[in-house]
Order: sequence, then C-alpha cells, then structure tokens
Amino acid sequence: MRKLSRNSIRMRGAALLTAVCLLVLGSCTSDQIPAWSELGKGKATRLQVAVPEGCDLVWSDEFDYEGLPDPERWRYDRGGHGWGNHELQFYTESRSENARVEDGLLVIEAHRETFQGNGYTSVRLLSRQEWTYGRFEIAARLPSGRGTWPAIWMLPDLRQHGGWPRAGEIDIMEHVGFNPDSVHSTVHTAAYNHMLGTHQGASINVPTARTEFNLYALDWTPSGIRGFVNDDHYFTFENERLTEPEADFRHWPFDKPFHLILNIAVGGSWGGRHGVDPEIWPQRMEVDWVRVYDCDNP
Repeated sequence: MRKLSRNSIRMRGAALLTAVCLLVLGSCTSDQIPAWSELGKGKATRLQVAVPEGCDLVWSDEFDYEGLPDPERWRYDRGGHGWGNHELQFYTESRSENARVEDGLLVIEAHRETFQGNGYTSVRLLSRQEWTYGRFEIAARLPSGRGTWPAIWMLPDLRQHGGWPRAGEIDIMEHVGFNPDSVHSTVHTAAYNHMLGTHQGASINVPTARTEFNLYALDWTPSGIRGFVNDDHYFTFENERLTEPEADFRHWPFDKPFHLILNIAVGGSWGGRHGVDPEIWPQRMEVDWVRVYDCDNP
C-alpha cells in the first residue's frame, strides 16, 4: 500500500471537533456533533492520493464541473417505499436540493421536508458503468447526527441475477449517526446476510469521518474482497468457492458486473434504531472524487 498525502487528518479533525463543541455547546459527547453547516463547509483537508501500484485508472468522476451529477456517469433510483429497511426518505431524481456538484465536490444532501408523502428527501446515485473486479476508491466526508445512514456500496442488476440477497451486495462504507465514530464494510449473499444473521463484515474507528475527507476503498479480485479506510485494511471476505467443495453462488456471487451506489438514507431498521433527531437537517455527504482501477491482483 502507498502512503496517503494528507495533513494529519485525524489530529486536525479531533481539534476542530473539540473547538466547535467548546464554542457552540460548552462541551459535547460524540452524538452531539453540530450539523455540517456549523462545522464549516469546505474546511476539511482534501486528499491527494497516488495511483495504486500495478493499477490503471479506468473510470472516474473528479466533480470538476458545476450543476447536477454528470448524466453520462450517473443515474438515479427514485421512490419513497422504504427500500426494504423502513427508511423515511423519498429518493428524488435530478433535483439539485438533493444532489449537485459545487466547489469541486459532489454534495448528496438529505432534507426534512414533505415530499410525495414522505417526511424527508435524499438521493441515491448509481453509476451507469459496471465492473467485475478492480479497486474502488472514494474520498468522502460523512454527515452527522442521529438518524443519518450514508452508504457507499455496490449491487449487480438484481433483475438478472435472482434478486437480493442471491445476487450479492458489497458495502464499501456504511455509517450510522448514533454510532458516529465507526465505519463498516460488509458483504451480503444468499448464505451470508443480515436477514439470517450471518452477514460478513467488520468495523473500524474513524473519529474524523464527519469532519474530514477519508479514503474509503475496496479491493475486489476473484479470490476475495478487502476493505480499507485510508491505509488501514480492516475487512476481508475470501472466495470459498476456491477452497470449499460445497461452496457455490450462495457463498460467492461476486463474479458478475456490479455498479456503484452513493446515498444517504434517513432512519430505517439500522439508521433509525435510536430514532431520528428532527433538529439536525439538512445533512450532507460530500464526495471529492470517485475512482475505479483495473489492477494486477491475483
């Protein structure tokens, strides 16, 4: 792994957090972090990251334009039916209040507002391009507050591959506001999923997740999946079909094209486990860039 060029991300984030808490609240615990607007838009350290060794860049969005997300790169999921998790938001399409590019950043923003019968709006962006294997890197700063549930993840075309969870799911990054300093990476398959209580995943402490840009990365090869935050490798899921005679697609469906998804959910079975704070909105996830590499990994 190469080193990240960043200006002491964790120390700067911790110092900023402490200063805001002292100035605004007198003192605060980790679940009382002010909204992004109070933390100061654009003040986080932006990441400068070299191309991974043995990899070629095959797709990216650097967000070096203004307006709606590039329609040649991104499409939308739309609706407010709970998305299988009792979520509260309506995902809108081509609505700048919920998704826009400004100041070199993709902004995904959730609002508390009545829309199509739902009490919140947000966006769920899907890449038009799909890939089988590669290294996926996303530089992002996460929202803050109880009830937020941002995610950077991957799915295949569920219509062609038997639906969820048979088709598989790869979660590069998930974060829930009631557990603010933890980030999670998980996979779901027919054999391993949260409906059965068998899902495979890991968590890592990222105290700067809401105040600084961090690198959320995934290495996906025919032999396994590995999750990273910055230089820290914290999650591994091996392809059992290579070692276990009884293993099949139920254990490893990750041999077909998947697309990327970026979203903020509100509430839901996990994000809303401790309720939704009605006073924190709007909340945003900022994405500096998304990059996909073809790598010479076994």
